[in-house]
Amino acid sequence: MNYPIPDSPQEIVALRQQPIDEELVASAIAGLIKIVRAQGQSLEELTAQLLAEDPLLDQQQRRWLSQLVAQSWEKFS
Repeated sequence: MNYPIPDSPQEIVALRQQPIDEELVASAIAGLIKIVRAQGQSLEELTAQLLAEDPLLDQQQRRWLSQLVAQSWEKFS
């Protein structure tokens, strides 16, 4: 992987400076899971946050993203 897994929310935000590709998205998701777990949150809590109303993504995109994160959560277990 060309991108390290982020350890903080600031490092995830810094990824915005990079061109978007599959590896960048995978790195951001892995970092998100790492951070959420370190904060003691569950997959259910993260899923609820992802499915919450957001002006950036529509409902279908939020569902797709939450499913992708759930699959990744299981792989990082």
